[in-house]
Formats: sequence, structure tokens, C-alpha cells
Amino acid sequence: MKKIPERPSNTWLNKVPEVTLAFWIIKIMSTTVGETVADFLAVNAGLGQGLTRSVMGAFLLAALVMQLRTWRYTPWVYWLTVVLVSVVGTQITDLLTDGLGVSLYLSTAAFAALLAVLFYVWHRVERTLSIHDIVTRRRELFYWATILCTFALGTAAGDLATEALGLGFTIGVMTFGLLISLTFALWRTGGNAVLTFWIAYILTRPFGAALGDLLTQAKAYGGIGMGAMWTSALFLSVIVILVANAQRKSRSPKLAPPAR
Repeated sequence: MKKIPERPSNTWLNKVPEVTLAFWIIKIMSTTVGETVADFLAVNAGLGQGLTRSVMGAFLLAALVMQLRTWRYTPWVYWLTVVLVSVVGTQITDLLTDGLGVSLYLSTAAFAALLAVLFYVWHRVERTLSIHDIVTRRRELFYWATILCTFALGTAAGDLATEALGLGFTIGVMTFGLLISLTFALWRTGGNAVLTFWIAYILTRPFGAALGDLLTQAKAYGGIGMGAMWTSALFLSVIVILVANAQRKSRSPKLAPPAR
């Protein structure tokens, strides 16, 4: 594999999109797609959990390489990576829970501890956790490691709430939706922007997972019964439209190429 080229820091632009309403819509839909696509490929398409993990892991690696090779935010590359991280994050939790029999209580606690360690090391090294300053390779690696961990944690926490604790899909969606609303209210009333962002980012994962289960599961199991295929197709279509619009609006800054 070719070495990913470094670009001088004075020509880097932030590699993460602005936090807007469209950002949160795509993020939530990406989390739902992560849940539904993983189920569709493993169950409906008959690939099985092992092959699905391998294929999605390979796609994620390729997307991450593309993302790391860019030197500014490129909407289609960034959001493709997020969707694949969502799928792989779901697969990691499913492997632990269904494949290895790890308790959802334990996996949720373990991912929460790992996330805390990532935040601690990231802040200790870079002195910031702001996504507005992803302008170096090291910060970007911290960022994507954290994103993957939040998706795995969110999947475990969502399954813990809706299944192990018996909240069900509808109550799960309402509960996590309420927590997100409270986080938004905290931010609007002067709460720390970085802290509230990451809290909301973590909470949107179990919200999206519960929403995905609510839409896809049969009515007999407390769902609406849309199925994984139609839910995935619907949400992916909306994501593609929003990302295409963001890509259209993006403009390449006129910067001099790096010295060779």
C-alpha cells in the first residue's frame, strides 16, 4: 500500500463538515443505515455475519485511506466513511454480543471506558477535542478512532436500553430523542459547545439504532414492519441527496500545491 502523503500544515483545511441541521440529519440517518444495512447483508442477502464483517471492513479501510489522502473536507468521501463506520461499528457490537456472548452491560461499559480513554489521550496530546480543528493527520486519526468507538458504544447502549432493559423500540426512540433535545437545550443556554457536541454525537447512535429497529422489525416484535431493505433504500436515498447538495456547494480553495 502506498504511503499516505503528508501535506504541510499551512495548506490543511478542516477535514470535518460544519455542524448544521443537515449534518445532524445525515448523521442520524447514517446511524440508522448502519443498523439496517448490517442486518440486510447478513440476514436478508444471506452473506452471514462473518462475510459481512470482512466485506464492510475492507470497504471501510478503503474509504479511510481516501479520507486520509484528502486535505480538506470532501462531502462524499467523508460521509461514505461515516456510513461504513456505522455499519462496522454495528458489526463489532453484534460480534461481541451474538458471536461471543458478551453481556450488553459489559460491552457498553467497555466501550464507554475506551471512549473515555480516547478522549483523555486526544485532549492530553492535542489540547483540544474540537472538531473545528481537525487540521493535522494525528488529529484526524484521533477523530476517526473516536467516531468508530462512539458508533460501537451507541449500538451497545441502544440494544441495552431497548432489549436488555426492555424499553422497546418506540420508548427507546422517545428516550434517546428526549436526551438529545435536552443536550441541545443545554448548548443553547450556554453549555460548553465541545462537550454538548460529543454528548449529542454519542446519543444519536442509539437513537438511530432504535429508530432503525422500530422501522424494520415486524409488528409482532414492536416494529412498523418496513423491512431492512426498504428502510435502507429510503434513508440512503435521502443521504445521497443531502451529500450531493453539499458536494455541489463545496468549493476548492485556491492554495498552492505542497513543495516537492
